Amino acid sequence: MPRRITCEVQDRSPVTVVRLHGGLDLGTMRTVHTALDDCLASQPDALVVDLTDVTVRDPLALSVFAATARRAAGWPAVPVVLCAPPPEAATWLAQSTACRVVPVRRDCDEATRAANAAAAPRLRARLEPVAGACRRARELVTDACGRWNLPEAVGPASLVLSELVGNVVRHAGTPMRVTLTLRRPYLHVAVTDGDRTLVRAGCPDGRAEGGRGLMLVRELAQVWGSSPAGDGKVVWAILPAN
Repeated sequence: MPRRITCEVQDRSPVTVVRLHGGLDLGTMRTVHTALDDCLASQPDALVVDLTDVTVRDPLALSVFAATARRAAGWPAVPVVLCAPPPEAATWLAQSTACRVVPVRRDCDEATRAANAAAAPRLRARLEPVAGACRRARELVTDACGRWNLPEAVGPASLVLSELVGNVVRHAGTPMRVTLTLRRPYLHVAVTDGDRTLVRAGCPDGRAEGGRGLMLVRELAQVWGSSPAGDGKVVWAILPAN
């Protein structure tokens, strides 16, 4: 009989809850990893994973949750909380390294409260692909850095976010969502658009008039990247928040 697991995603904004149903083993953990990765790309405030209906067939497969939590801590700075594991799985979790990385709570309500308490401050806005989008992006950075007392981050974050927004205006041409997140000691900036084409920094000819925007992002950011997100992609960058 084929082994399978399903991942039911519930958007309880600002928290996303993923309910797993079925058997978790080394063969199905890839499905779980992909589903959780997709949820993180949408940058919820927190991610709760409900294990009520999961049968853990191999304790090694529980490492998928630790891997997800470690990835989420770097980008997009989203806390991950597990809840309601069956008794045997709860014992395995307590004996593994997973609990050192991702907390476990008794039920979904308790996990949601814990996730909310650990969530990082975020500022979100939707922009249209118009000429004034870059100016609006700089205003958002100024607003966020003012709220969070980050005066030295205004300049580099404004440049980076302007380039990411400008790239959407020039190439994707779709509405976009801008997200700024403070997870000290870093400021995260991200732009989600409706174009599936991932981006990368090129090496334009020295005589070219354009093509240097993402090179600037690469130089100013601690790290940056581009990931699939729903029907499009998200381009993100992490900058020091001194």
